[in-house]
Amino acid sequence: MSIEQQILERLERIETELVEARQARQAWEDLKHDIEPLTKQAFKIALKELGEVEAGFQLEDTFLLVKRFLRNIGNMAYALDQLENAIEMWHTAEPMLKSTMHQVIRYLGTLEQRGVFRTYEAMIEVRAKVAEQYGPEDIEAMSEGFVKLIGMLKKITTPEMLDMLEKLSELPTQMKIEEAKPVGMFGLIGAMNDPEMKKSLGVVLQMTKALGKLQEA
Repeated sequence: MSIEQQILERLERIETELVEARQARQAWEDLKHDIEPLTKQAFKIALKELGEVEAGFQLEDTFLLVKRFLRNIGNMAYALDQLENAIEMWHTAEPMLKSTMHQVIRYLGTLEQRGVFRTYEAMIEVRAKVAEQYGPEDIEAMSEGFVKLIGMLKKITTPEMLDMLEKLSELPTQMKIEEAKPVGMFGLIGAMNDPEMKKSLGVVLQMTKALGKLQEA
């Protein structure tokens, strides 16, 4: 390659570099031209905002804030460590909490289907009605009676008492009152031959003895 060709090739490279540099400068000029209005507007807004806080701002406050920041770097590092531990604990407990929450929701749904919440709502309404009719003094005066009633309910809920109450509740269905007829002395004597009548009289005698004990008490 001759010297003239080398010179021409170098000139072409220089010209290409100059064109690229000119294009880059032009792009920068365009960017500067586009940003300049925004920069001026932002500067004006910043001056306006700083003017509003000028009365309450002191340079010494900035230095005080920086010193407190530097003094509490250890505390902030400790706080960040605790935050990381809390986040790790949350990530560990999150699956268990989700499972527990699903179980709680299912359990609450079961209670709703069984009418438990409606029962509680009705109980609250009853208590509200009682509160409207009776004051605290009345409720306190009736408390002893409630305690005795609970004791009676406890006795009634024994298997023997429940069995007897169930049989007593069936008596009206077994009686035919419309077929009852007047009975005289001879009718009573004749009825004594009926085995069921004899059993009934035995029950009446037992009840009479129990009523006699009530008088003694």
